[in-house]
Amino acid sequence: MDFFLVALTFWSLVILSLLLLIHGLWKKSWQSLVVSGFAFLLPMLYFAMVDKLFIAFALLPIVPFILAYHLKKKEL
Repeated sequence: MDFFLVALTFWSLVILSLLLLIHGLWKKSWQSLVVSGFAFLLPMLYFAMVDKLFIAFALLPIVPFILAYHLKKKEL
């Protein structure tokens, strides 16, 4: 039961992050993109260590942060 709750938490974070990424791109909201990046961070680092594809999964959360930076820079 414990593993089920951990898996449910991780996949919930992944789904939440994807929804926030879509919302941030659609509404051009850099705040949503930052929260999306933080929500991606924990599950992707865990999956990176399990699958031994550290670079592929570990770099994925950087994408929302880069997009948020560009949106914030364009806003100023």
